[in-house]
Amino acid sequence: MTKPCIICVAITGSVPKKKDNPAVPISIEEQVESTQAAFEAGATIMHAHVRNDDETPTSNPEKFARLVEGIKKHCPGMIIQLSTGGRSGAGQTRGGMLPLRPDMASLSVGSNNFPTRVYENPPDLVDWLASEMKTYEIKPEIEAFDLSHIFKAAEMNRDGRIPGKLYVQFVMGVKNAMPCDREVFDYYIKTVERLAPDAEWCAAGIGRHQVEVNEWCIAAGGHTRTGLEDNVRWDRDTLAPSNAALVERAVKLCEKYERPVATYAQAREMLGLRAA
Repeated sequence: MTKPCIICVAITGSVPKKKDNPAVPISIEEQVESTQAAFEAGATIMHAHVRNDDETPTSNPEKFARLVEGIKKHCPGMIIQLSTGGRSGAGQTRGGMLPLRPDMASLSVGSNNFPTRVYENPPDLVDWLASEMKTYEIKPEIEAFDLSHIFKAAEMNRDGRIPGKLYVQFVMGVKNAMPCDREVFDYYIKTVERLAPDAEWCAAGIGRHQVEVNEWCIAAGGHTRTGLEDNVRWDRDTLAPSNAALVERAVKLCEKYERPVATYAQAREMLGLRAA
């Protein structure tokens, strides 16, 4: 298999804190440094959240602007993907950073359960976020927590609300949402290929499922995501030393399956993004 594999690094997220793993980057400076190391290790997409000084999540556009500036300076060409997730804000505040025109932004097209609450993505908000992304020429990454989300993304692609080639990520292993199950994973791939034959897909495994899902993706010809947002541990007994170390592990899996790691230029071409 010679198709290059795009590696996304989710560096921070909204949940992990320093008490969980001191390597979790919180400040903008820490995030830029951690991303640069992950970029040099082989990641070509960085999935970004921002935090307040007390480590709580925020959608503050000024913080995102500082982060984008730092990534562009220190990781030239890397694909910047900003999160519009619901833990960092409510309603349209979740898209307040979209005028920054990042290359990509996450888009959840339906609601689902999280471990202790409902992750709400009402249709009017989904349509507004998709419209903003279209206005600012931002490519959505569809965060599929459920089978219905793949069908919804394909519908929005057909009617033009999400233009161009779809990029769908299966999020597996969140408690009360999509389980980490190989038959489910295989069915999701078949569903994407049936509904959107030209789509690219990837997957993220949460917690102990991270390396398992990395291997499934790479072996099956898809793309993959790693990083401290999803998993703060290396194994049951050891904390992950850094985002870069988790990327390096994914790179080794690419070598195992004879998949070249995509350069940022290859990743941009595969995803239909503007050149750096």
